[in-house]
Amino acid sequence: MSALLSSPGALAEMGRASLRWLAGWWRIVHFGAVILVLALSPSSYDRGQRPALARQIYLGTAPILLWFTVLSSLISLVVIRIVVVTALSYGLSKYALEMVVRVLVLELIPLTSAIFVALRCAIPNAAEVYDLRAQGGFAALTRAGVDPLRREVLPRVVAGMFSVLLLVAVACVVTLLLAYLSVHGFTTAGFAGYTRTVGRVFGPGVALIFVLKTFFLALAVGLIPIATVLFEGARTQLRLSAELQGLVRLFTVVLLIEAASLIGNYY
Repeated sequence: MSALLSSPGALAEMGRASLRWLAGWWRIVHFGAVILVLALSPSSYDRGQRPALARQIYLGTAPILLWFTVLSSLISLVVIRIVVVTALSYGLSKYALEMVVRVLVLELIPLTSAIFVALRCAIPNAAEVYDLRAQGGFAALTRAGVDPLRREVLPRVVAGMFSVLLLVAVACVVTLLLAYLSVHGFTTAGFAGYTRTVGRVFGPGVALIFVLKTFFLALAVGLIPIATVLFEGARTQLRLSAELQGLVRLFTVVLLIEAASLIGNYY
């Protein structure tokens, strides 16, 4: 009898939890639309806004660019060496470069760049936004006639997106250069064949999927942590809880984007 009585309560709680989950995602989507409108508005880049935007972009990119480039280069060298040696041992050396480009450039570099920026830039930015709002900074800006979303939130979202895009671009160029040097050495003799291999991998469809994947990863990294602390943090009053929820949501979206790109590229 007690099980029957508790069953409706459990179902009701599951229903409320599902509604809260959907409402949270809806708030993130709505917040993303608002940020997109602000990002496309010329007034967001006026003389008073540009210093804050430039500062956040610098703080979100400069401290991690060198370290990420060095780290990704070392990992790329190890992966390239493993793939090349394995391909040679099985007599498949002509597929080694194509495999390197597909594994590293198409898949691993965008994914690792997004995770790296999320942990080093996006989550700390979300914590700053939470603290600023909790300490009354948003209310003070509103009383002064300044839009807090435009002044404090937009620069941090743009900085997260820019950091992901820049790290992906730099790491891809460095990885392609290391792949060529690992196979052909310091000579231009293999440049024509190498460019044909890279061009064969980056067909129109694959190139489009790669660009969309990188853009949506950057958007998710820049947007989701801040959106979560703005809404969930105000509801729970616990920054750590809001940050963890943002991290879980971010990783969920990253996995969905990665799965969609794999389906698009290989099915």
